[in-house]
Amino acid sequence: MNKKIIGTIFYFIIATLITWTFIQSSPLYATMQQKFLSMSVAGAKWGIQIIAAFVLLKEARWQFLNNIAFTSLVGSVILLPYAALSGNFSGDDNQNFFIGSLLLAVAVMIIMYALSVKKAGVSIYWWLGWLACLAIAITLQLTVVFHVL
Repeated sequence: MNKKIIGTIFYFIIATLITWTFIQSSPLYATMQQKFLSMSVAGAKWGIQIIAAFVLLKEARWQFLNNIAFTSLVGSVILLPYAALSGNFSGDDNQNFFIGSLLLAVAVMIIMYALSVKKAGVSIYWWLGWLACLAIAITLQLTVVFHVL
């Protein structure tokens, strides 16, 4: 296996572990089912892009996958302060810290994903497709996981 493949797998595994730690540390998830649903929605967003890359990309496949895996890792690392400090906050403060952490992670990933697409030399439609997946994922999180909408 070459370094890009190993790096891609490593980035996604570490991002998944960090994301799970973030979800586990939040008291906003009332049940284990909510935690698994949330993780599944987040994973599906990336899974769709990975599958599409394997099916539709040829030469740029591993460069693109490595780039988006790193984007996923950075987004997850942004969630670490919440996971580490959430016990120090309660009530609305905890909820605001949770939402703020998510918003910052999403904003950074939107920018990084656009740069990943450009760096790999693939169509801007990949970024637009990911934005559509992101919008669907956010809607699912708010409806299925948290029952807010």
